Amino acid sequence: MSVLELIERGGPRVVEHADLGARTTYRVGGSVRVLVTLATRADLEELGPSIFSSATPTLIIGNGSNLLVADGEHEIIAVHLIGEFESLEWHDEHGAVIVEAGAGLDLPVAARRLAGAGLVGFEWAVGVPGTFGGAVSMNAGGHGSDMAASVTLVRTYGPGGARVWKREDLNFGYRTSALAWPEIATDVTLRLAHGDATSALGTIKQIVRWRRENQPGGQNGGSVFRNPEGDFAGRLIEASGCKGLRHASAVVSDKHANFILVDPGGSANDVYALIDTVRERVRETSGVDLVSEHRFVGFEQVR
Repeated sequence: MSVLELIERGGPRVVEHADLGARTTYRVGGSVRVLVTLATRADLEELGPSIFSSATPTLIIGNGSNLLVADGEHEIIAVHLIGEFESLEWHDEHGAVIVEAGAGLDLPVAARRLAGAGLVGFEWAVGVPGTFGGAVSMNAGGHGSDMAASVTLVRTYGPGGARVWKREDLNFGYRTSALAWPEIATDVTLRLAHGDATSALGTIKQIVRWRRENQPGGQNGGSVFRNPEGDFAGRLIEASGCKGLRHASAVVSDKHANFILVDPGGSANDVYALIDTVRERVRETSGVDLVSEHRFVGFEQVR
């Protein structure tokens, strides 16, 4: 199946030469050959086979956090889930609360709604600016918890149709899971508990306050590097002398060294070059080879 056939079949659901960089939290970078927006499961079932059979590389995008798209246009199919994939429901089951979340739903939105309903155990996610699909794929986390702490199963759709992944199938690790293309996460099930809504909302406020006080605003993609075992990437970057280091339109944050900011109208290529510089200097000064949490499009490969 060619991209042209996907465009013809998809109609208004497929946009050519779509500006993907603007959809990332860096808000800089290039475009992709097509952006496919799927609002219903029927959309996914109809267009999924065309997407899976295409020889063109495919990228599933959520809110664009942890994503850096090289300047210029890339021969890539980007897929974005909205509508039915942004649902949030829950019910009691054997003394616990079972939460069903669509893969396109924002984690901060879910964290606030769940806390307000007196459902506890997911407050930490208010500080993660991503969607459930991306979060479960990379086992996103923060503030002492992660997706693995509450996920019980994930539903996906791939070339073989619908599939259910039990917790033991997901093989969660630090910022990793077994989920990968061509499986597209559609729904995530969590196991939470009843608690006090006032206390849960108080925790939400504390997390938001902490992040405002300790992490930069502006155009950034979140934490650039994973924390190596027993240490912190930010500490290593600062110790290497990179805090505040600038490369053209990109700069290492003075507030938290594991964040890179880019100027409005700046270049994604500048960000990438600075990431490489920081990694090399940390390697030289500490012997640690930092691993990025970001996904990079158009630099070396879609990854």
